[in-house]
Amino acid sequence: MTLTEIVRSLWVVWLMGIFFAIIFWALRPKNKKRFEDDAMIIFRNEKKNGDSSHG
Repeated sequence: MTLTEIVRSLWVVWLMGIFFAIIFWALRPKNKKRFEDDAMIIFRNEKKNGDSSHG
């Protein structure tokens, strides 16, 4: 095997490792509150009574 063939085969392993690390990070219960808080950012400054100045 040449160095090029070895590097090409290791890229698959490297990318799979990164993929599973991201999945693990996203699904950890420790991050749930943070993700829920981040999802609500867009709604923080809305008025409660539904009044809107644009329409």
